[in-house]
Amino acid sequence: MGKQKTRQFAAMKRMINLKDHRIKEKDRAKAKDKKKKDPSALKEREVSKHPSCLFFQYNTQLGPPYHVLVDTNFINFSIKAKLDIVQSMMDCLYAKCIPYITDCVMAEIEKLGMKYRVALRIAKDPRFERLPCTHKGTYADDCLVQRVTQHKCYILATVDRDLKRRVRKIPGVPIMYISNHRYNIERMPDDYGAPRF
Repeated sequence: MGKQKTRQFAAMKRMINLKDHRIKEKDRAKAKDKKKKDPSALKEREVSKHPSCLFFQYNTQLGPPYHVLVDTNFINFSIKAKLDIVQSMMDCLYAKCIPYITDCVMAEIEKLGMKYRVALRIAKDPRFERLPCTHKGTYADDCLVQRVTQHKCYILATVDRDLKRRVRKIPGVPIMYISNHRYNIERMPDDYGAPRF
């Protein structure tokens, strides 16, 4: 009986290193010269620009009429709590409020289908201002966070925990939410409504 030859799996041809002495000198890879870093040289790093509208955590761009960015679930929960969005906002802030709705939020409500047709009708209300989106995709949370980061003049109205957690990291952006069948506001200093002399 002859010896059976076993087949080798994953066998690779060995490659010679480009720095090997057996390769001709002109074909060899050159050794890289390590440059010593100059300790006196200035270090470059990218720092995000601090918005001029903020005085520490105090946002000077917020004032009546308030611009409120509305999220999908905020509209749905308002319907469940039987709250008129614009009127309840005015009751919460004691000033005129303009609700804004982005194209992404509108697309998200449209995707929800016939079950949420009341929310769609409320979103198409003429009192709501539409904000066009120029970015790709229709993920509303990223869109809202990006808008709130760029322009500090908005109050974000949402019930979504993850979105609230993300927005809390951005300084100077108040969050409107629903609790006990009424709207409440988080991180809004007391003297925003006070007249400035």
